[in-house]
Amino acid sequence: MAEADESTEETGAEGKKKSKLVLIIALVVGVLLVGGGGAAVAFFLLGDDQPAAEEVAATPEKAEAIYTKVRTKEGKPMFVVTLQSLDQRPHYMQAYVEAKSRDSDVDAALTLHMPLIVSRLNTLFSTQKFEQLQTVEGKIKLRQDATDLVREIMQEKIGKPGVETILFTNFVMQ
Repeated sequence: MAEADESTEETGAEGKKKSKLVLIIALVVGVLLVGGGGAAVAFFLLGDDQPAAEEVAATPEKAEAIYTKVRTKEGKPMFVVTLQSLDQRPHYMQAYVEAKSRDSDVDAALTLHMPLIVSRLNTLFSTQKFEQLQTVEGKIKLRQDATDLVREIMQEKIGKPGVETILFTNFVMQ
């Protein structure tokens, strides 16, 4: 009987060793699965931030922006106009305007044709309604109208619109 007790102790010790070994292997496999799964999720969700070499080569680089101040011959950097209003009170608008382009030829053409541009922008600005310009949408529409107007002038004079946008660098109404 003593022999039976010794053999069960040995098999019990071996069984504990085997169960510990199985437990360690299971933990290692679990950690690898969780880590690999997390890496896979991160890869698929975050994607590759670096564009492919072909995409980089196919995308043309934009030239640096050129900002041209739209001003009168006397050098006044602003437009001041009286606005139309429903309340019959005088309202005024003051705007500093710049044209954004990426071509030095357009910059030179803007400077050359500045009197025409200033004249047409004055007409555009003076026909605006005070109540409309009090809204953000009204200001955005005025900026888009001014951009379209200057693009038309550039298309007429140099054969290309050239101007990306017109910017109001200061805009005050009273």
